[in-house]
Amino acid sequence: MKSYRTIMVATATLLAAIFTGASADAQTTTPVQAKNVVLVHGAWADGSSWAEVIPYLQKAGLNVTAVQNPLSSLKDSAEAAQRVIDRQDGPTVLVGHSWSGTVVNQVGGDPKISALVYIAARAPDADEDFVELSKKFPTGPVRAGVQNFDGYTRVSEDAFLKYFANGVPEKQAKVLYAVQGDTAASIFADRTTVAAWHTKPTFYAVAKQDKTIDPGLERFLAKRMNAKTIEVDAGHLAMVSHPREIASLILEAAGRKALY
Repeated sequence: MKSYRTIMVATATLLAAIFTGASADAQTTTPVQAKNVVLVHGAWADGSSWAEVIPYLQKAGLNVTAVQNPLSSLKDSAEAAQRVIDRQDGPTVLVGHSWSGTVVNQVGGDPKISALVYIAARAPDADEDFVELSKKFPTGPVRAGVQNFDGYTRVSEDAFLKYFANGVPEKQAKVLYAVQGDTAASIFADRTTVAAWHTKPTFYAVAKQDKTIDPGLERFLAKRMNAKTIEVDAGHLAMVSHPREIASLILEAAGRKALY
């Protein structure tokens, strides 16, 4: 009888541990209400690429900061993002577009970060060769327009307007072309040492008309992270052409009412 009771107690303890663990895991997918949002732009862009989204977030009462990403190396970009994160007071949503999903992965484990949002973005695992992973999916036509100047890259005007900023009104796209940041060719092969999406609530916006990162790759990344995912009928610059949808996803990640 004593042996039976011992077995039952051990079984109950094991089940409790299992259910407690499952509950803890489930809790990590539910974001807390954030006070701040930090936005990180990707390659061939600057902080102004968030200009259409920021007013929605500010109207919702969030403190918003756009990082001016140096695009010189993962180390430099991560340090720039970390400096901004260090200034935040309270829970903060970290958002990355395009290449800067790599930055989000690297610094998103900071205790202040309450949720991660990827907008048509890379989302490598720790020490993953993302270039090799990308080869399993079609190459975006924008690549043919990438020009190299002494180790730094820019996108030609024709490729920028047709493929990088497709879906953005031409006048606005030309302004974005003019302010694009010179991007070190080496950053595309830089690898993260961590992948914050393993431990933080994660959200992803797939750009269905993306001609820079293949939408199939975006869906693969979102599914692998078990991210809350939306699909936007937009090109790579979804936050420019569809700011309301992108702002809604960020608000949801911040534990606020979405605009859907």
